[in-house]
Amino acid sequence: MARSFTPFPEVDRFFSDLTRTPASVGMPMDLYREDDRFVAEIDLPGVDPASVDVDVEDRTLTVRAERKASVSNDAGRSWLTRERPTGTFARQLTLGSRVSLDRIEAEYSDGVLRLTIPMAEEAKPRKINVAHTERSAQPSVTSGQDTATAPEGRTIEGELNS
Repeated sequence: MARSFTPFPEVDRFFSDLTRTPASVGMPMDLYREDDRFVAEIDLPGVDPASVDVDVEDRTLTVRAERKASVSNDAGRSWLTRERPTGTFARQLTLGSRVSLDRIEAEYSDGVLRLTIPMAEEAKPRKINVAHTERSAQPSVTSGQDTATAPEGRTIEGELNS
């Protein structure tokens, strides 16, 4: 039985592979702010949790993970389509000075890596209390030479420099 070769599926696959970025192929991510923290959720289906590595260096957070092929021996297989990427993937986020690097948490569950990145305490908005003092109605004066009358009709005793 003769097999015919058509190059069109291969050319189509080649061009579709060119238009995809490596991060979008292996590690799609949602990133959002929730109250006083940032949350990144990265899809890593089929990744062994032991292969996930998260580190921070010079305000750059790097996530690496490896997805191995489900079949180690391709002999005797004729692939019709192969869209599930395998290999080692990496994704980097540049963190600003407003986050607390030492309090970042990572959790991997059901094929999703969830990074919680809290804001730094000094970057959180805060209320500033205004201090105020009560003035006494009659100030005490030890040497009163002149007397003046305040607009409210109170008498103010003290030295007046004219």
